[in-house]
Amino acid sequence: MEVKIGMRQVSRELTVDTEQGADEVRDAWQQALATDGLLEIPDTKGNKVVVRAASVAYLDLGKEGARRVGFGAV
Repeated sequence: MEVKIGMRQVSRELTVDTEQGADEVRDAWQQALATDGLLEIPDTKGNKVVVRAASVAYLDLGKEGARRVGFGAV
């Protein structure tokens, strides 16, 4: 699923392709906000995106299991 992270006072979004579901990402953000910690989202390539939870303005949670287009979709 594709997650777009809008950061406060930054005009561009961060886009992360992850295997986590929308509920998992939302719960991780809420937990990180409660502890004034870091939001960690693993991407599909094994990397992690880490941002300060308090700096996140919004999360745009895309459709889960979205259809892929192109040669890599096979």
